[in-house]
Amino acid sequence: MAGAAPATAFGQVVIGPPGSGKTTYCLGMSEFLRALGRRVAVVNLDPANDGLPYECAVDVGELVGLGDVMDALRLGPNGGLLYCMEYLEANLDWLRAKLDPLRGYYFLFDCPGQVELCTHHGALRSIFSQMTQWDLRLTAVHLVDSHYCTDPAKFISVLCTSLATMLHVELPHVNLLSKMDLIEHYGKLVCAAMDHSTGQLPVDFAKCYLTSVPLTSHTAKITWETQRCILGYFLQPISFLIVQDKESVQRVLQAVDKANGYCFGVQEQRSLEAMMSAAVGADFHFSSTLGIQEKYLAPSDQSVEQEAMQL
Repeated sequence: MAGAAPATAFGQVVIGPPGSGKTTYCLGMSEFLRALGRRVAVVNLDPANDGLPYECAVDVGELVGLGDVMDALRLGPNGGLLYCMEYLEANLDWLRAKLDPLRGYYFLFDCPGQVELCTHHGALRSIFSQMTQWDLRLTAVHLVDSHYCTDPAKFISVLCTSLATMLHVELPHVNLLSKMDLIEHYGKLVCAAMDHSTGQLPVDFAKCYLTSVPLTSHTAKITWETQRCILGYFLQPISFLIVQDKESVQRVLQAVDKANGYCFGVQEQRSLEAMMSAAVGADFHFSSTLGIQEKYLAPSDQSVEQEAMQL
């Protein structure tokens, strides 16, 4: 009908450092969503992303390419990527013209991996903000390689980066530890303080390091103070992800659908169970979470978990 308001669209902006598995996630999630009956449009917003493994509905490379920018302006890869995002920000009409015909689709935005784009540079945040004004309900899915959880210092840096990203991007946020199926190549997780009902590491996970890893008094104090700062900003829990495991992907999708409101009355998610789960945070899939713990957490970590839960 002429003059009718455009239908609300839903989607995910997939962010995270280089090598965290964003493109693989977009491929796996798009296949999972299609199996559920959703029409999916994957949008590549990374001008450095060549050889895409998924069917790409919109590719920012049609507008601007990193290689061309580096050659023309004599910039390095970091400076060139910043320029590309600023160029996209200045030409958002091009992106909107590409997205409008796909209004009935569920969007997956594969974003660049340059960390500063999501922590302090303004172009990508501005792009997300403009897209929400087009009646796109977006959730930021932040991926971090799971091997960072095998080292206390690295994990604290992950918490700080995740917090900075959440505050800067200003979207509903889901934090994921990707490549959980590969963590055995790096070692066991430092502790087993995992919420069995959700498959998540709680926000006070860092407390476990004080009982499981030898720390100097100075390091312990820094760890505690960093922990207190992060908890003060209510950092979202970090969930496990194995993109080849449909139950793991389903848990992630449930969290995303709660964050952007998709589960409250759209297509296959319109059910009493989905709405009640969103309302009370319930998750009745215990077996897969326990399977993850048994496979990727050392048996000796059980005592550490009990100590952590008492803190």
